[in-house]
Amino acid sequence: MSQITYLTKEGLQRLKKELEQLINVERPAISKQIGEAIEKGDISENAEYDAAKDAQGMLEAKIAGLQSKIANARILDESKINTSKVQILNKVKIKNRKNNAIMQYMIVPEGESNLKQGKISATTPIAKGLMGKKVGDVVEIKVPSGLIPFEIVEISI
Repeated sequence: MSQITYLTKEGLQRLKKELEQLINVERPAISKQIGEAIEKGDISENAEYDAAKDAQGMLEAKIAGLQSKIANARILDESKINTSKVQILNKVKIKNRKNNAIMQYMIVPEGESNLKQGKISATTPIAKGLMGKKVGDVVEIKVPSGLIPFEIVEISI
């Protein structure tokens, strides 16, 4: 049974583009390397051949994984996201009650997180602690530095 992967439209497009690159560029390049190694003679003691075959195996596994992820993808419809409580694809502004620092994160599917862009995975402790909560709620979230109280200041799309 394959696992369902929730993605945004952009996330699915990124996966499809990566798969296309692997199939149309990297697969032929590895096949060429294998062919060149075979031309050099005895493949039983040919390190280039062994390395190319190993690379081919890893590439094929990556291709199969991406194909499975794409086949089992479910697109999150951003038009159906509301802001009454924290859920995936919401932007959440939170205030650290210990030091009054204000932070804003967008909660995204696991494969789409990017901390530099303020996108955190729904599987992170902070996102898990915020899910289902409303503006004004204070939640204590266990992070590596300890237990931190966060107040939900704003929920938006």
